[in-house]
Amino acid sequence: MHALKEKNVLICVGGGIAAYKAPELVRRLLDVGALVQVAMTKAAQAFITPLTLQAVSRRPVASDLLDPGEDATIGHIDLADRADVIIVAPATADLIARMAQGRADDIVTAALLASRAPVVVSPAMNSNMWAHPAVTANVDTLRSYGHRIVAPDRGELACGHEGEGRMPDADVLIAELTAALTPQDLTGTTVLVSAGPTREPVDPVRVLTNRSSGRMGYAVAECAARRGANVILVSGPTNLASPRHCRTIPVETAAEMQTAIRDHVIASDVVVMVAAVADYRPVSPKNSKIKKNDDEFVLRLEKTEDILAGLRAARGERILVGFAAETDNVVANAKSKLQRKQLDLIVANDVSADGAGFDVATNSATLIDREGGETETGLVSKHDLADKILDRVVALRSDRRGAIREAK
Repeated sequence: MHALKEKNVLICVGGGIAAYKAPELVRRLLDVGALVQVAMTKAAQAFITPLTLQAVSRRPVASDLLDPGEDATIGHIDLADRADVIIVAPATADLIARMAQGRADDIVTAALLASRAPVVVSPAMNSNMWAHPAVTANVDTLRSYGHRIVAPDRGELACGHEGEGRMPDADVLIAELTAALTPQDLTGTTVLVSAGPTREPVDPVRVLTNRSSGRMGYAVAECAARRGANVILVSGPTNLASPRHCRTIPVETAAEMQTAIRDHVIASDVVVMVAAVADYRPVSPKNSKIKKNDDEFVLRLEKTEDILAGLRAARGERILVGFAAETDNVVANAKSKLQRKQLDLIVANDVSADGAGFDVATNSATLIDREGGETETGLVSKHDLADKILDRVVALRSDRRGAIREAK
């Protein structure tokens, strides 16, 4: 079930060109089961009509604070009270200023002032306006109120400028709304995640690699960030966009991944090793392309570094999570890996099962902890599996802190 299912989402549309994206945001929220109500500033109606948003939301649009008929049926207090979460998109410089000042001079600002629901703010404006100290100060004020600010995207703007100021697409805004309703149980925690495949060069053209898409590791990183963690993502080559709110460190080979993990493990509280690291690499990569001359070709390989096993020396109070991608004796092999590498939790994954493993949106796993506890997840989305893993991480950290307190 999506976190926004049956949640009342109030979309406050400001008067900017990015208001044209509001119908798509409404539609996508309805797709995940949210209950959507739209409110508009007067300026927003110059860019998109209330009738358009009423048609896509299937509800009357709140657009006039002082309309007696509208106030009797919706009302800014009713809007405020019913909202589980609010998003202001687009948030123009003017609307941000009025929000920061606590103004209540239209239906949008009045509802925002009356509500105690979490608020997501998506600024969208000319890049010079976005960089102006007055806007920066107003945005900082909104942050001090506890509002969640979605940094605008960079690109070509409607005014012809190139720079920051574009309102992100609906997927990003829905992720931010989800985060606003998610318990921040990893706040103050640094989570180090590895993801994707590694590539070991054979020659300038060929590499040894594997089928990992990176989706599972990216899902763990995204979910950890959504729950308030400071996330460092060490990623092998993928076709995925770097997750928002994560620091992404790109690497290619197993040796590069080992160096990046070693450099950041000391600063981390939790390490989740999802990457499919190559077990072997060519002993002597060639500097020029190998020609197809002989009927047979022998490639000598050597073992790569065991990154996860190497973390034992730096373990301390950190929670170490590993993955076991198996095709046979899945649980038994995972338990052996858990013990050998002294992990706190291992995710046993049968990559030969339908809908699980590499390059698909779903996964199924058995979560096995150091005390022998086993949890079957069933077939779930990779983001749902990531949250189940992080639930166990939160519980293990709580158990460890309790044990430390008792020992003292």
